Amino acid sequence: MTRPTVVNPKRIGMLTPSSNTVLEPCTARLFMPYVDTVTVHFSRFRLTDISLSEASIKQFDHDVILEAALRLAEAKVDCIVWNGTSAAWLGMEQDQALCTRITEETGIPVTSTMEAFAQAIDRLQAKRLALVTPYTSEIQNAIIQRYEDQGFEIVHDTHLDDPGNFSFANYTVDEIKGHTMKAAESRPDVILIVCTNFRGASVAAEVETHMDVPVLDSVAVTAWHSLRQVGVDPGEIAGWGRVFAL
Repeated sequence: MTRPTVVNPKRIGMLTPSSNTVLEPCTARLFMPYVDTVTVHFSRFRLTDISLSEASIKQFDHDVILEAALRLAEAKVDCIVWNGTSAAWLGMEQDQALCTRITEETGIPVTSTMEAFAQAIDRLQAKRLALVTPYTSEIQNAIIQRYEDQGFEIVHDTHLDDPGNFSFANYTVDEIKGHTMKAAESRPDVILIVCTNFRGASVAAEVETHMDVPVLDSVAVTAWHSLRQVGVDPGEIAGWGRVFAL
Protein backbone atom coordinates (compact mmCIF):
# COMPACT_ATOMS: atom_id res chain seq x y z
CA MET A 1 0.00 0.00 0.00
CA THR A 2 1.38 3.40 -1.04
CA ARG A 3 1.72 5.82 1.84
CA PRO A 4 0.44 9.37 1.25
CA THR A 5 2.98 12.08 0.72
CA VAL A 6 3.62 14.04 3.90
CA VAL A 7 3.16 17.73 3.22
CA ASN A 8 5.37 20.07 5.22
CA PRO A 9 4.19 23.55 4.31
CA LYS A 10 5.82 26.79 5.28
CA ARG A 11 3.87 28.34 8.15
CA ILE A 12 3.48 32.11 8.53
CA GLY A 13 2.11 33.58 11.74
CA MET A 14 0.42 36.98 11.68
CA LEU A 15 -0.31 39.26 14.63
CA THR A 16 -3.67 40.89 14.04
CA PRO A 17 -5.60 43.76 15.71
CA SER A 18 -8.73 42.35 17.36
CA SER A 19 -11.17 44.66 15.53
CA ASN A 20 -9.71 43.98 12.07
CA THR A 21 -12.06 42.14 9.70
CA VAL A 22 -10.24 42.69 6.37
CA LEU A 23 -6.73 41.32 6.59
CA GLU A 24 -7.55 37.66 7.33
CA PRO A 25 -10.00 37.04 4.46
CA CYS A 26 -7.92 39.16 2.08
CA THR A 27 -4.73 37.32 3.00
CA ALA A 28 -6.49 33.99 2.49
CA ARG A 29 -7.45 35.06 -1.04
CA LEU A 30 -3.94 36.24 -1.82
CA PHE A 31 -2.41 32.97 -0.65
CA MET A 32 -4.69 30.70 -2.70
CA PRO A 33 -1.92 29.81 -5.20
CA TYR A 34 0.03 28.33 -2.27
CA VAL A 35 -2.75 26.21 -0.80
CA ASP A 36 -0.50 23.12 -0.66
CA THR A 37 2.76 24.82 0.26
CA VAL A 38 2.10 27.75 2.64
CA THR A 39 -0.32 28.12 5.54
CA VAL A 40 -1.13 31.34 7.41
CA HIS A 41 -2.10 31.50 11.08
CA PHE A 42 -3.45 34.47 13.02
CA SER A 43 -3.30 35.59 16.63
CA ARG A 44 -5.22 38.64 17.88
CA PHE A 45 -4.57 41.23 20.53
CA ARG A 46 -6.98 43.93 21.69
CA LEU A 47 -7.10 47.07 19.55
CA THR A 48 -10.28 49.07 19.04
CA ASP A 49 -9.34 52.63 18.05
CA ILE A 50 -6.53 54.61 16.44
CA SER A 51 -5.43 57.96 17.86
CA LEU A 52 -2.48 59.58 19.60
CA SER A 53 -4.18 59.40 22.99
CA GLU A 54 -2.31 57.64 25.78
CA ALA A 55 -4.99 54.94 25.96
CA SER A 56 -4.80 54.25 22.23
CA ILE A 57 -1.01 54.08 22.16
CA LYS A 58 -1.13 51.74 25.18
CA GLN A 59 -2.90 49.18 22.98
CA PHE A 60 0.45 48.60 21.25
CA ASP A 61 2.17 47.66 24.53
CA HIS A 62 4.81 45.07 23.71
CA ASP A 63 3.84 42.82 26.61
CA VAL A 64 0.33 42.45 25.19
CA ILE A 65 1.51 41.75 21.65
CA LEU A 66 4.15 39.33 22.92
CA GLU A 67 1.46 37.18 24.51
CA ALA A 68 -0.27 36.86 21.13
CA ALA A 69 3.07 36.05 19.49
CA LEU A 70 3.74 33.27 21.99
CA ARG A 71 0.51 31.59 20.92
CA LEU A 72 1.71 31.68 17.30
CA ALA A 73 5.04 30.20 18.33
CA GLU A 74 3.19 27.18 19.70
CA ALA A 75 2.11 26.46 16.10
CA LYS A 76 5.81 26.26 15.16
CA VAL A 77 5.49 28.93 12.50
CA ASP A 78 8.53 29.73 10.34
CA CYS A 79 8.13 33.46 10.79
CA ILE A 80 5.92 35.91 12.67
CA VAL A 81 4.64 39.11 11.07
CA TRP A 82 3.14 42.10 12.87
CA ASN A 83 0.39 42.79 10.34
CA GLY A 84 -0.29 46.39 11.31
CA THR A 85 0.84 49.90 10.50
CA SER A 86 1.34 51.60 13.88
CA ALA A 87 5.03 52.25 13.20
CA ALA A 88 3.93 54.60 10.40
CA TRP A 89 3.05 57.15 13.12
CA LEU A 90 4.84 55.82 16.21
CA GLY A 91 8.18 55.26 14.45
CA MET A 92 10.04 52.28 13.00
CA GLU A 93 12.04 51.95 16.19
CA GLN A 94 8.81 50.67 17.82
CA ASP A 95 8.51 47.84 15.31
CA GLN A 96 12.21 47.05 15.51
CA ALA A 97 12.10 46.77 19.29
CA LEU A 98 8.96 44.61 19.16
CA CYS A 99 10.39 42.29 16.51
CA THR A 100 13.64 41.91 18.44
CA ARG A 101 11.84 41.07 21.66
CA ILE A 102 9.56 38.47 20.07
CA THR A 103 12.53 36.81 18.37
CA GLU A 104 14.41 36.73 21.68
CA GLU A 105 11.42 35.09 23.40
CA THR A 106 10.53 32.61 20.63
CA GLY A 107 13.62 32.07 18.49
CA ILE A 108 11.46 32.79 15.43
CA PRO A 109 12.27 35.50 12.84
CA VAL A 110 9.86 38.44 13.12
CA THR A 111 9.03 41.26 10.72
CA SER A 112 6.23 43.77 10.11
CA THR A 113 4.00 45.53 7.60
CA MET A 114 6.01 48.73 7.83
CA GLU A 115 9.24 46.84 7.16
CA ALA A 116 7.47 45.39 4.11
CA PHE A 117 6.62 48.91 2.95
CA ALA A 118 10.22 50.03 3.46
CA GLN A 119 11.60 47.17 1.39
CA ALA A 120 9.09 47.61 -1.43
CA ILE A 121 9.65 51.39 -1.58
CA ASP A 122 13.38 50.74 -1.76
CA ARG A 123 12.97 48.25 -4.60
CA LEU A 124 10.88 50.80 -6.49
CA GLN A 125 13.50 53.49 -5.77
CA ALA A 126 10.57 55.74 -4.90
CA LYS A 127 11.03 59.21 -3.42
CA ARG A 128 7.71 60.94 -4.16
CA LEU A 129 4.92 59.31 -2.18
CA ALA A 130 1.13 59.61 -2.15
CA LEU A 131 -0.76 58.49 0.96
CA VAL A 132 -4.30 57.12 1.16
CA THR A 133 -5.54 56.21 4.65
CA PRO A 134 -8.74 56.20 6.73
CA TYR A 135 -6.96 57.86 9.66
CA THR A 136 -7.51 61.10 11.57
CA SER A 137 -5.59 64.28 10.79
CA GLU A 138 -3.30 63.83 13.79
CA ILE A 139 -2.34 60.32 12.74
CA GLN A 140 -1.91 61.33 9.08
CA ASN A 141 0.26 64.30 10.02
CA ALA A 142 2.45 62.04 12.14
CA ILE A 143 2.84 59.62 9.21
CA ILE A 144 3.74 62.45 6.85
CA GLN A 145 6.31 63.77 9.31
CA ARG A 146 7.90 60.33 9.69
CA TYR A 147 8.31 59.95 5.93
CA GLU A 148 9.55 63.49 5.46
CA ASP A 149 12.12 62.92 8.19
CA GLN A 150 13.43 60.02 6.08
CA GLY A 151 13.82 62.29 3.06
CA PHE A 152 10.65 61.40 1.16
CA GLU A 153 8.39 63.96 -0.49
CA ILE A 154 4.66 63.60 0.12
CA VAL A 155 2.99 64.82 -3.06
CA HIS A 156 -0.58 63.87 -2.12
CA ASP A 157 -2.41 62.85 1.03
CA THR A 158 -5.94 61.59 1.51
CA HIS A 159 -7.26 60.69 4.95
CA LEU A 160 -10.85 60.02 5.96
CA ASP A 161 -10.57 61.36 9.52
CA ASP A 162 -11.95 58.17 11.04
CA PRO A 163 -10.68 57.06 14.49
CA GLY A 164 -11.72 53.43 13.65
CA ASN A 165 -10.42 50.72 13.88
CA PHE A 166 -13.46 48.48 13.16
CA SER A 167 -15.09 51.14 10.98
CA PHE A 168 -12.17 51.21 8.53
CA ALA A 169 -13.53 47.99 7.01
CA ASN A 170 -16.84 49.69 6.16
CA TYR A 171 -15.40 51.77 3.30
CA THR A 172 -16.21 50.19 -0.04
CA VAL A 173 -13.75 49.15 -2.70
CA ASP A 174 -15.25 51.79 -5.00
CA GLU A 175 -14.68 54.53 -2.41
CA ILE A 176 -11.08 53.51 -1.92
CA LYS A 177 -10.55 53.20 -5.67
CA GLY A 178 -11.80 56.76 -6.15
CA HIS A 179 -9.40 58.11 -3.53
CA THR A 180 -6.52 56.13 -5.01
CA MET A 181 -7.25 57.27 -8.57
CA LYS A 182 -7.22 60.86 -7.30
CA ALA A 183 -3.89 60.27 -5.58
CA ALA A 184 -2.44 58.94 -8.85
CA GLU A 185 -3.16 62.27 -10.56
CA SER A 186 -0.28 63.81 -8.59
CA ARG A 187 2.09 61.41 -10.41
CA PRO A 188 3.87 60.03 -7.36
CA ASP A 189 6.52 57.34 -7.64
CA VAL A 190 4.20 55.12 -5.60
CA ILE A 191 0.85 55.28 -3.78
CA LEU A 192 0.78 53.88 -0.25
CA ILE A 193 -2.56 52.65 1.08
CA VAL A 194 -1.73 52.51 4.78
CA CYS A 195 -4.08 50.44 6.96
CA THR A 196 -4.54 46.67 7.22
CA ASN A 197 -8.30 46.98 7.86
CA PHE A 198 -8.91 48.86 4.59
CA ARG A 199 -9.89 47.22 1.28
CA GLY A 200 -6.99 48.65 -0.70
CA ALA A 201 -5.63 45.38 -2.07
CA SER A 202 -8.66 45.03 -4.33
CA VAL A 203 -8.01 48.32 -6.14
CA ALA A 204 -4.25 48.15 -6.74
CA ALA A 205 -4.20 46.33 -10.07
CA GLU A 206 -6.96 48.45 -11.63
CA VAL A 207 -5.43 51.75 -10.54
CA GLU A 208 -2.02 50.65 -11.81
CA THR A 209 -3.49 49.67 -15.17
CA HIS A 210 -5.37 52.94 -15.67
CA MET A 211 -2.90 55.38 -14.10
CA ASP A 212 0.47 53.63 -14.51
CA VAL A 213 1.47 54.33 -10.92
CA PRO A 214 2.55 51.52 -8.53
CA VAL A 215 0.20 50.96 -5.60
CA LEU A 216 1.36 49.39 -2.33
CA ASP A 217 -1.52 48.25 -0.13
CA SER A 218 -0.80 47.27 3.47
CA VAL A 219 -2.27 43.75 3.35
CA ALA A 220 -0.82 42.99 -0.09
CA VAL A 221 2.68 44.28 0.68
CA THR A 222 2.67 42.25 3.92
CA ALA A 223 1.74 39.11 1.99
CA TRP A 224 4.54 39.79 -0.52
CA HIS A 225 7.09 40.33 2.23
CA SER A 226 5.90 37.34 4.30
CA LEU A 227 6.37 34.93 1.41
CA ARG A 228 9.86 36.23 0.76
CA GLN A 229 10.66 35.80 4.47
CA VAL A 230 10.00 32.05 4.24
CA GLY A 231 11.79 31.64 0.92
CA VAL A 232 8.71 31.41 -1.31
CA ASP A 233 8.45 33.29 -4.62
CA PRO A 234 5.51 35.77 -4.37
CA GLY A 235 5.24 35.85 -8.16
CA GLU A 236 2.52 33.18 -8.18
CA ILE A 237 0.06 35.83 -7.00
CA ALA A 238 -1.48 37.44 -10.09
CA GLY A 239 -4.10 40.14 -10.53
CA TRP A 240 -3.36 41.93 -7.25
CA GLY A 241 -0.85 44.52 -8.36
CA ARG A 242 2.78 44.94 -9.31
CA VAL A 243 4.14 44.41 -5.82
CA PHE A 244 4.16 40.64 -6.34
CA ALA A 245 6.60 41.03 -9.23
CA LEU A 246 9.10 43.12 -7.26
